[in-house]
Amino acid sequence: MKKCIYLCALAISCSATLSVSAQRIATWLTNEDRSQLFAPQPVTVSFSPKAGGEPVITVNPDSSYQSIDGFGFALTGGSAQPIMKMDAKARAALLQELFGTRGREVGISYLRVSIGASDLNDHVFSYDDIPAGQSDSALAHFDLGPDKDNVIPVLQQVIKICPAIKILASPWSPPVWMKTNGDTRGGRLQPQYYGVYARYFVKYIEAMKAAGITIDAITVQNEPLHPGNNPSLLLTAPEEAQFIENDLGPAFQRAGIRTKIVLYDHNADRPDYPIFILDQPKAAKYVAGSGFHLYGGDISALTDVHNAHPEKNIYFTEQMVVDFGRQGKIYDSIMHIANPVKRLVIGATRNWSKNVLEWNLAADPAFKPYTDRGGCSSCQGAITLAGDSVSRNLAYYSIAHASKFVRPGSIRIASNEPDELPNVAFTTPAGKTVLVVANTAKKNQSFSIHYHGQYASLQLRAGSVATYVWNK
Repeated sequence: MKKCIYLCALAISCSATLSVSAQRIATWLTNEDRSQLFAPQPVTVSFSPKAGGEPVITVNPDSSYQSIDGFGFALTGGSAQPIMKMDAKARAALLQELFGTRGREVGISYLRVSIGASDLNDHVFSYDDIPAGQSDSALAHFDLGPDKDNVIPVLQQVIKICPAIKILASPWSPPVWMKTNGDTRGGRLQPQYYGVYARYFVKYIEAMKAAGITIDAITVQNEPLHPGNNPSLLLTAPEEAQFIENDLGPAFQRAGIRTKIVLYDHNADRPDYPIFILDQPKAAKYVAGSGFHLYGGDISALTDVHNAHPEKNIYFTEQMVVDFGRQGKIYDSIMHIANPVKRLVIGATRNWSKNVLEWNLAADPAFKPYTDRGGCSSCQGAITLAGDSVSRNLAYYSIAHASKFVRPGSIRIASNEPDELPNVAFTTPAGKTVLVVANTAKKNQSFSIHYHGQYASLQLRAGSVATYVWNK
């Protein structure tokens, strides 16, 4: 009997070891020299009990952090316009590639849209534009306007491909009649219109819902401390706190709006802005979390805000990703992908962000359209569209390395970061483990993945990014 127990235990032990060691790692690779562009590799690597070489990335699924809502881009009016100009068949194929999950489709799962125009529209508009000198406190002239011709049709097609896609909406400016300067640029929201502007948000969410589009979250103001864009608005932290507490939060509550409210939506150099508002319970009770860009500051500021208020979410809502050379021209022979993946995909999620959104989805070869008097003239899209011709750019590949595999509902898990091998790991709802690694060194690197006592030996060329996927 003792012999039987021993042999049975040995069999179980061997079975467990074989189960782990039999795990095979699928690899998707992008090389800096463009020899591989988000390409599945024909050879898989297996775990084994034998320790591999140094350095070692240890992935620990027993230590977990935030859940993930998704990865994607801003679908500006300037993105939607060239998409809608495509032939219907070409447009359908492109959207399937972007939002599907089969084969080499990249599985975008999160989008950001503008409430009214952003600086990447061909002209500035709000949803309640009236002649100068007039006001419309009843919002009788509210209308989704130009978005009905481009953004909304694109979203409706996207939802058919990815019904669960999350959408974040952000205003660049209220209607000018609500502002102190009567201009699309800068100025402040007049206090007498705080309540009206809150109802403007409600009407927007309800109008989008009527079009079959659910807005998961809104930010109160895009870049509230940068009034130089066209359009834009200056909104200080005390003003935003007052607006949320007295107007926006109660308006959502009265209307039964379940859309999340995300505050700040600006650079990581001012974590004091969201913390100021989150420190005020009467405003904070309406807030889901804080949104960040990274044109200034350090990505670690997201953790500072998380530590100050761990009960609230962190979102990464915008960053332009363009590979400009020294003469201001975009590189076309190499792709510096390691840096944006390190800074954004890895950096934001390792600092508690539930999403990563890059700026923006599409533009034409001249980076158009954009507004005059402050629109972005250097914002390359993740894809460049010239009629039905599609070029895939740096932002496309940097997001693809996460969006395809780290599906909504995934959980970030622990992994150490050896020098010049930044990385981030997740477990997915489908039972996969995903590890995204960037080689930021100027030399090729050999390293090992350590998982549940097993090791896999790998190599990554200088400047390359790889996503490794295996069964957990």
